[in-house]
Amino acid sequence: MDIRKRNTFWEYCCFVVLFLVLAMMSTKSYAQERKLPADTTIVSTDNVTIKGEEVPYRVSVGTQPVYGEDGKPDASLFYTYYERTDVEDKENRPIFVSFNGGPGAGSLWMHLGYTSPKRLKISDEGYPVQPYGVEDNPHSILDVADIVYVNPVNTGFSRILNDGEKEQFFGVNEDLKYLADWIDNFISRQERWESPKYLIGESYGTPRVSGLAGQLQGRHWMFLNGIVLVSPTGLGLEPEGPSPRSSVLKLPYFTAAAWYHEQLPQDLQSQKLEDILPEVEEFTIEEFLPAISYGGFIDEKRRQDLAQQIARYSGLSKDFVLDYNLAVPASVFWKELLRDEGYTIGRLDSRYTGIDKTQGGDRPDYSPEYSSWKHSFTPAINHYLQDQLGFKTDLQYYVSGPVRPWNREGNETGEMLRQAMAENPNLEVMVQSGYYDGATDYFSAKYTMWNIDPSGKMQDRFRFEGYRSGHMMYLRSEDLETSNEHIREFIRESMPAKGAPAKY
Repeated sequence: MDIRKRNTFWEYCCFVVLFLVLAMMSTKSYAQERKLPADTTIVSTDNVTIKGEEVPYRVSVGTQPVYGEDGKPDASLFYTYYERTDVEDKENRPIFVSFNGGPGAGSLWMHLGYTSPKRLKISDEGYPVQPYGVEDNPHSILDVADIVYVNPVNTGFSRILNDGEKEQFFGVNEDLKYLADWIDNFISRQERWESPKYLIGESYGTPRVSGLAGQLQGRHWMFLNGIVLVSPTGLGLEPEGPSPRSSVLKLPYFTAAAWYHEQLPQDLQSQKLEDILPEVEEFTIEEFLPAISYGGFIDEKRRQDLAQQIARYSGLSKDFVLDYNLAVPASVFWKELLRDEGYTIGRLDSRYTGIDKTQGGDRPDYSPEYSSWKHSFTPAINHYLQDQLGFKTDLQYYVSGPVRPWNREGNETGEMLRQAMAENPNLEVMVQSGYYDGATDYFSAKYTMWNIDPSGKMQDRFRFEGYRSGHMMYLRSEDLETSNEHIREFIRESMPAKGAPAKY
C-alpha cells in the first residue's frame, strides 16, 4: 500500500476511535449530570431586613436520602433550609418544616411566595412581571423561626433512586411513612431535637402535615408545638353532617367571588365583604343545608324561596340555580358568573379571569390563575436555586411532578391530627384560607376545622384566619404581610411558658 494512503487510512481509524470515545464520554457525563446526588449540601450566607431588623442567615440547599429497609437510598429529597445565624439558643428557636401539596407539587410555592427570606418578583395582586427573579421578603418569619422547604419524591429535584419503587411513595399513608422517617433524620442531622417544632402545609400538604403529626408522635416520639393548615382539604373526615366538599358549603365562596367581580345586588355589593359573609354562612348552615336534605321532596314554595336567596348571594340567576336543583357545582359557577362578559374565573383564585374557545359549556377550558402562577414561579425557582444558590443540575425542576397513580385508600389524616392533639396538650392548629379560593374554599375549611374534634374539648386550640385572596393567599402583598404576622402570633401563643408542664 502506498505510504500516503496507509497514513490516511490510519488517520481515519484514529479519528473514528477518538469520535467513539468522545461520544461515550459525553453520554456518560450527561448521565451523571442527570442523576440526582443522594446526599449533598451547598451552603451560602446572606441577610434580609424584616420588620426593620437586619437578620443574617445561612441557607443550605441539597439532598438527603430516603433509606430503604436494606439501609440503602431508595430516593433522595431535595430541600432548602434557612437558619438565622446570630441566634445561639437553638433549644428555644422554633423550626418549621414546610410542604406544598398536589400531591405532586414542588415546594416552590410557599418557598418563594410566603415564609422564606426570598420571594419572587410579582405584582402586588399576584400577577407575573418581567424580568423574572427573586427579591428579599421583608415579611418572612425567619426573624422568629428557622425553616426547611421539603420536596417529596418526584417533586422539585427529588427523585427515586436505585431499587426504589413508585409504590413505596405514591399514596396517602406511604407518603406519611417515608416523610416522617426523613424528618426524623433531618432533625437529628441539624441537632434540633430540643427546638420547638412546627409543620406547615398547603392544599394537599394539609392532610400531609396532619398525618405527619400522628406519625411523628406515634412512631418517632417527636412531639410538635403547632400545625399551620394553609387552604386545607377535607382531611379524610366523614362528619355526621355533609361532606366537607359539599356543593352547599361553597355558597359563601360564591358570594365572595361574585362580590369581587361586582355581580351582587347593589345592597350587598355596597357592603364590605367581611360584613356580608357571616350572613351567608348563617344562611348556609341554618337554612340551605336543612332544606336541601329533603332532596326532591322539598316543598315547592320553599324551593322557590331558596333559589331566589341563593341567586341573590351567588350572582347567578334564579332559573340557573333551579336548573341545578339548588346545588350549583363550582366548575359551572366558574364558567357562568362572567359568561355574558366573555370571561371565566379562576378555580384556585377567582380574582383571575380567562378566555375560552366558546361561550358555551359547563366548565372553563383552563385555570387562568394556575397558568399565571407557573408563568411567575418556574423561571424564578430555577434561577434562584441554580444561578444564585449554585445547585447546578440538568434535572428538570418538577413544579408538578409525576406521582400517579396515587393511593388514596385509608385517608384518616384528620383523625390522626385529632389524636395527636389529644395526646399532646401543647399542640395547636391554625387554619389560613383565602375567600376567593374555589378549590379548597374557606367555608369548607372552617367546617373541616369544626369537625376535627367533635367533642369540642379542644376548640380553644384552633384558630382560623381569612384573607382577601385565593388558594395562595400570600401572593397578594397586603395578605403576605398579614398572614406572616399571624404565624408570628401563632408561634407566641403556642409556646408554653418556661417550665410549664404539658398536662390537662
